[in-house]
Amino acid sequence: MADASIQAPVPGLVEAPGSVEATEQLLASGGYVADRALATTVHLALTMGRPLFLEGEPGTGKTEIAKVLAAGLGRRLVRLQCYDGMDLAGAAYEWNHARQLMAIRLAEASGETDRASLEAGIYDRRFLQERPLLSALTGTPAVLLIDELDRADEPFEAFLLEILADFQLSIPELGTIKAEIPPIVVLTSNRTREVHDAIRRRCLYHWVDYPDALRERAILDRRAPGLPAKLSAQVVDFVQRVRQGDFFKYPGVAETIDWAAALSALDARELETGLVDDTLGVLLKYQDDIAKLRGAEAARLLEAVKAPPIVPVPF
Repeated sequence: MADASIQAPVPGLVEAPGSVEATEQLLASGGYVADRALATTVHLALTMGRPLFLEGEPGTGKTEIAKVLAAGLGRRLVRLQCYDGMDLAGAAYEWNHARQLMAIRLAEASGETDRASLEAGIYDRRFLQERPLLSALTGTPAVLLIDELDRADEPFEAFLLEILADFQLSIPELGTIKAEIPPIVVLTSNRTREVHDAIRRRCLYHWVDYPDALRERAILDRRAPGLPAKLSAQVVDFVQRVRQGDFFKYPGVAETIDWAAALSALDARELETGLVDDTLGVLLKYQDDIAKLRGAEAARLLEAVKAPPIVPVPF
């Protein structure tokens, strides 16, 4: 007799990479250029079966990691976009009250009078409407992305603890539903508020920072491969200098890629002052930041970008 604890291979499901290097390659195959520390944390989360909690500024590529893992490992992506006021009905499940009421009326019409039997019958799986948290525990293997957890109310975090610890969800009227194949869980936060320690203790943590110039250039080479080499280098240098300035919201990697695509669409071969001023709305998202950068400040940064490198004089 076969051992029931041994699961048969799931068609289309790719095994987790066996090393940090393999994890880097998996992410790179999806167009994600990760540094060693991030690749190590992702590898450990996959190997240990632990949720992965990613914090960082908006636009640094946190959400993209979940998308790349889903595509690279042959799993469906289940995304829960958090928002203020989100409750269990919107995040995990809710009962289809209209269908339950119809079932009660049909049972009464057929002569069913046992109230206990009626109540047991209406709390059946066929009346349960799955939302992202429950959906990730059932069906085909998934990557569960709990995106921007800091946007949800603090009490909502308590709903997640059972899922993060045991990959299961208790439904009072029905019982406990446990995942046959635990989902890969990725939580993200832009740190608009502090996430509770109970969530952090159940996860492996990594701060996703803005990339340095070398890694951002590698990202741009993958995500905007048709961009002229000179323009690509200037875009990265300019964005890196903007992030050193005093702005309300620094451009993320997503904005760098969008700006490069916009410049490419305008057939640009290199950065020019007028071109930079005209396209700042792609790079920056707040009018105060745009007004501060447009004109003299943009020209100053562009002059620094185009200045020849200083070659040290040997003694």
